[in-house]
Amino acid sequence: MRKSFLPFHKPSIEKEEIKEVVDSLKSGWLTTGPKVKRFEEEFKKFIGAKYALAVNSGTAALHLALAAIGLKEGDEVIVPTMTFTATAEVVTYFKAKPIFVDCEPDTLLIDTNEIEKKITRRTKAIIPVHYGGQACDIDKILEIAKKHKLKVIWDAAHAFPATYKGKLVGQFPDITCFSFYATKTITTGEGGMAVTNNKKYADRIKILSLHGISKDAWKRYSKEGSWRYEVITPGFKYNLTDTATALGLSQLKKCKSFWQKRKKIAGIYDKAFRKLKEIESLNQRGYGVSARHLYVIKLNLEKLAINRNRFIEELKKRNIGASVHYIPLHLHSYWKKKYHLKTKNYPIANEVFKRIISLPIFPDMSKKDINDVISAIKEIILKYRKENGKKII
Repeated sequence: MRKSFLPFHKPSIEKEEIKEVVDSLKSGWLTTGPKVKRFEEEFKKFIGAKYALAVNSGTAALHLALAAIGLKEGDEVIVPTMTFTATAEVVTYFKAKPIFVDCEPDTLLIDTNEIEKKITRRTKAIIPVHYGGQACDIDKILEIAKKHKLKVIWDAAHAFPATYKGKLVGQFPDITCFSFYATKTITTGEGGMAVTNNKKYADRIKILSLHGISKDAWKRYSKEGSWRYEVITPGFKYNLTDTATALGLSQLKKCKSFWQKRKKIAGIYDKAFRKLKEIESLNQRGYGVSARHLYVIKLNLEKLAINRNRFIEELKKRNIGASVHYIPLHLHSYWKKKYHLKTKNYPIANEVFKRIISLPIFPDMSKKDINDVISAIKEIILKYRKENGKKII
């Protein structure tokens, strides 16, 4: 058994990040400044998009994206139930209504076959989530959106740098929203980015992100700026700081190596778990490359004498951290009561939720860390196999 606890995730922070942060502190630009501008430029160049707008969270990016497309009170937005609450939460900021859709059983991505069934005359947009780092069926979703004249806001919090049919996630209409939270594939601590090829959307997001002030508000404190500015609409305090961005600039340079390491870990897990009948890994579609943000297993509970919750506790006893992504939104008391959601309408999410566990997968994991996870999984399975005559504990 491990002597020290292996966390579910640990950000990879090295001397380059520290040096860049110290440089920001010494420069005097603690809040939004030239490094944010540089981060936006480098990020959009990496993605291959025309515009990238840095904000202080992925949630902020989603909020501003909905504002940019003109979401209004009474509108409806289709969202997956298998996601974090922010995906649906931002819809309610406009007094609009999130409409929940079930997931696919083998990928946990939004079930595209269920989307059209939920479209009404009030539907304004779709927010698909690239779950775990794997892209949704983008072509099919865009086809549905075009048919019904809907906007698409891609929740790509897990999906940097994922691809779909050879193109990076972030190159597709209408707006893609990334997260740089501490557990994401690259981090700024807290932070996000809205990416688009639409100038009107980009201009709207930029203005709304800092109090509705026109032009580059941060420049008013620089030599080339002016004290004069104009508020042209009520906005929000969603700007990203140079201090946080310093992390992102260094992390962006390493994103491919980070991805290679996560991919390698996922491959080791795949090989180790392939012959275990008690668990299965999520299916990877052949149309793209996953960012491998999450590694999720599904327990075959019919072959185990313990449930998912107990399995996680057993991992913890062996000093292995784990998590669950996610408790489906229709099971949360607020969403269930607010929109009178019926559990029976989301059979796939209900079933997989009882079975899923997210295992550690981050760049700084050592060979020993990876082997410890695998050994713990196999040890628990061996101990609690159903054929041993055990009862559910």
